[in-house]
Amino acid sequence: MASHARGLTFAPGEMVFLEGDPCAGFFVVERGRCKIFKTSAEGREQTLHVILPGHSFNEVSVSDGGPNPATVMTVDEAVIWNISRDDLKVLALRYPAVSWALLEHMARRARSLVGIVEDLGLRPVKARLAKLLLEEAERSFQGELDRNDLLTQQEMAARLGTVREMVGRALRTLMDEGAIKIERHRIIIVDQDLLRQEAML
Repeated sequence: MASHARGLTFAPGEMVFLEGDPCAGFFVVERGRCKIFKTSAEGREQTLHVILPGHSFNEVSVSDGGPNPATVMTVDEAVIWNISRDDLKVLALRYPAVSWALLEHMARRARSLVGIVEDLGLRPVKARLAKLLLEEAERSFQGELDRNDLLTQQEMAARLGTVREMVGRALRTLMDEGAIKIERHRIIIVDQDLLRQEAML
């Protein structure tokens, strides 16, 4: 796959591709992070995924040949490898392991989207926020989160399918209840069990 890929370097906040544009190919992140999101006609943003190093994106478009289903933008300076749809098709037909890996990845992504739908439909904002904080703490392997590290209130709102004011209110409630503590640019998880209860897990 590496022999068919080309490396691309992006600045922080740079668009990788736009929703609705022709298939841009298959992408693998080597360094940095990217976010996949959709935007409503009113400008509301819903973050679907945050792509970390070692992970891929745009499997749906590269598989069915349709337009890009969402917009992708870098969060940090990023190095991303791109393989065209035609080249990936040749590789997938030649190497069954590639086809199976793509199928497994799309299944995981579909399962994640089902989780997003479940959260939006069944969990209130405070529960969705508690779940997000637990997931981010687990990802960072520590009990505190840097609010500049993709966790501004605006970004949390985009990931939770709500508005910044609701996130601010939920943060204050979780802090008053003793589940978290906010210090400058850090959110510290004080009581993980309580946060799990709030997340309805």
